[in-house]
Amino acid sequence: MRLQFWAIARCTIAMAATTAATAGSCLTSSGFLGTKPVVSGSAAIGLEPAIAVVSVPKVTAQIPLIPQLPTTSSLSNETNDRTVSDWIYLDGRRLFQIAASRSNFSDRSQNIQNNLSQISTRFFLSDAEQVKVDTRTVNGLPVIEVNDKYLMTVTTADARLQQVDPATLAQQIADNLKTGLERAKRERQPRFLINQGKITAGIVVAMLVASWGIYSWQRRTKRDPIEPVSPVSQDAEHITTQLNQQQHQHFQEVKKRLFQITQAGIWGGGSFVVLGLFPYTRVLQIGILTAAQIPLKLGVVILGTYVVIRLSFALIDRFTSTLISSGALLNSETSERLQLRVSTFSGVTKSIVTVIWVGVGILMALIFFGVDIVPLLAGAGLVGVAVSLASQNLIKDAINGFLIIIEDQYALGDVIAVGDVGGLVENLNLRMTQLRDAEGRLITIPNSEIKVVANLSSRWSRADLTIPVGYQTDIDQALHLIKDVAMKMNQDLQWKRQILEAPQVLGIDHFGDRGLMIRVWIKTQPLKQWDVAREYRRRLKIAFDQAGVEIPVPQQTIWVNKLNDLRPNDE
Repeated sequence: MRLQFWAIARCTIAMAATTAATAGSCLTSSGFLGTKPVVSGSAAIGLEPAIAVVSVPKVTAQIPLIPQLPTTSSLSNETNDRTVSDWIYLDGRRLFQIAASRSNFSDRSQNIQNNLSQISTRFFLSDAEQVKVDTRTVNGLPVIEVNDKYLMTVTTADARLQQVDPATLAQQIADNLKTGLERAKRERQPRFLINQGKITAGIVVAMLVASWGIYSWQRRTKRDPIEPVSPVSQDAEHITTQLNQQQHQHFQEVKKRLFQITQAGIWGGGSFVVLGLFPYTRVLQIGILTAAQIPLKLGVVILGTYVVIRLSFALIDRFTSTLISSGALLNSETSERLQLRVSTFSGVTKSIVTVIWVGVGILMALIFFGVDIVPLLAGAGLVGVAVSLASQNLIKDAINGFLIIIEDQYALGDVIAVGDVGGLVENLNLRMTQLRDAEGRLITIPNSEIKVVANLSSRWSRADLTIPVGYQTDIDQALHLIKDVAMKMNQDLQWKRQILEAPQVLGIDHFGDRGLMIRVWIKTQPLKQWDVAREYRRRLKIAFDQAGVEIPVPQQTIWVNKLNDLRPNDE
């Protein structure tokens, strides 16, 4: 049985390492296919060939294994073997393009450029007006010689880049060399340089005239002065004027930046053109383009974003001004309130527009720098989820701030009370509300913390007055005086616009320690209740003094009994 086991093992390995016919002959010779097993010494000797058949290369060739992962050295080799290309220049002009592996490209490009520099220098110093460019084949590749001086060898990588055969590419390069060298020599002749100098003088004069014209135009646009405006106004005409002035400011700012860009373009572009007129300075164009490529692109994006933001501000002011002037969606009750909300809507809208345009500007900058933003935008969703989880309070602030503005809970210029604090709303955005209290303190409240708010100046206000009158005073006379003073104040031209309705004398509100408390309500314009109340108290004090009505002070009555009147248990 042991010998049979080794025979089966030998045949199994044979089937894995050889063909089916060999495996069948193995089974036949082992006595498993129509023959009896032969037990002899040869069976034991057959164990060695069976083990020797197991060869790792043969077995692994039949079994799929884990693919070999690229190592750091293999990745580095692949990077170095990658084909790159660039241009060969003469006097700042492109002549032809070469290609090579990344590891060899720098040396090859430098050698060709040095050879071309030496050849061109000798040609420029010679009396010959034409250059001789020859091509010959060495080791199956075209070789280019200029005036019998070796320049370069055209490789298959060069031909593959241009999608032509090496011989055709060599002829094209030879033609470009002949044209470029002869033109470069002509450009170094005195006659050509004098003509270019005349052109340069004309360009400089044109730059001066254009710059002076732009400067004069800019001065004409500044003739109309812009008056400073207050941040909050309650008059419709004043609000419209304010928005028009803000719109004018934004347009003036855009014009100013455009004038500056135009001036920079005139002088920068003119200087760049002048550099390209002469063969000695034309190479500076390449240096400027190479060095200023990134700053120039970034500057264009920044200036473009800034100009678009300012134009958006002007359009927002124009829209709100048109809305107020036309009276759309307004009525006698809400017009003044909407005027108060204009600055709030305008400020928040401008903030949102600024964020949007800045985001667009960042994406444009990435595109200009060659960054593929598609994967970036695809990953923005995951980033947004992560940011939202990390900034839940900020999101709550933004949502609550949006609801505050939409529901008109309060606006810039309102006086509100939130919890234990209150004051004038100086700043309102989607994240926070800033109040200035009576002591001048600036209080900042996150919008998510504002649960209950008391608006003291929404649409209209009320002066709630409590007038104390002594118990011994003729109450009908006092009520008549209080009402008469209120009505006269309502008819006063100075205070008539601030008082919306006829004052209401509600009567005796309660009996207090100071005397009878008479309550008066005066409905006023928003934020005018305190001014009206102060003036009413002043007038009422004068009327009481003239009528002999005293304003009582807090008093208490003390009862004193005689000692004989006290009972024994009272001691």
